Amino acid sequence: MGKILSGKKIIFTGEKETFILRAIIEKVQALGLECNFVPFTVDALNASGDDIPLYILYMDEEVNPREDALHFLTDTMEENGSKLILIGEQIDLNNTSKHLSGDLLYKTFSRPVNNDEFIKAIRDYFDKTESGEYRKSILIVDDDPQYLSLVRQWLKDTYRVFMANSGLQAIKYLGKSKVDLILLDHEMPVTSGPQVLEMLRSDPETSSIPVIFLTGKSDKESVMAVVELRPEGYFLKNIKKEDLLEKLKEFFVLHGV
Repeated sequence: MGKILSGKKIIFTGEKETFILRAIIEKVQALGLECNFVPFTVDALNASGDDIPLYILYMDEEVNPREDALHFLTDTMEENGSKLILIGEQIDLNNTSKHLSGDLLYKTFSRPVNNDEFIKAIRDYFDKTESGEYRKSILIVDDDPQYLSLVRQWLKDTYRVFMANSGLQAIKYLGKSKVDLILLDHEMPVTSGPQVLEMLRSDPETSSIPVIFLTGKSDKESVMAVVELRPEGYFLKNIKKEDLLEKLKEFFVLHGV
């Protein structure tokens, strides 16, 4: 049977809770998951909370999803890093999928649903979530080992965090691995932050990776020198943990990285 997934939440949504949908929900509840059905409306989805890792949209025959509710749901999922499973006729799956980015759509199932495959998909999703597979990845580059460790400690519960203590080590790492964001120390010996950024931007393999500078200098002249390099942003090194987490969350939501 596999392990019980207690403490995990799923929202089923659709035009109405049909007998068939109720049977699917009961099978998922047998896994120990907290499952609730809510009508597919903005008000009902909004009232369901914002800590839902997985939504399942059940589309009845000849009933198209409400466009306003679909927009609201996608915005909510992007903000919270949630995923969506679609259930419906193939034509409805195709039409609705067009409105969703690849990052949001986890799986699609044609009706009638193969229960074994559906339950396996639910298990696989939460296994991947627990392993951190769906977390955004961040490379921190700084020559100060204490600061590296501090920022890693702040971020490790929310992101997959990797560290490099020099610009050249960062370039070497990125030659083998990809990340969603680089936090780059502006003031480093040997190879400075600006030099690292120049190397990243000149290589097609790394040119599109967003870079946010870390700087200890807050005077106007220093800040302008950083901004002129056109990174995606900059953080002062005295930023507090809560502010850093909030700004990173805003960045990923706004840039859809």
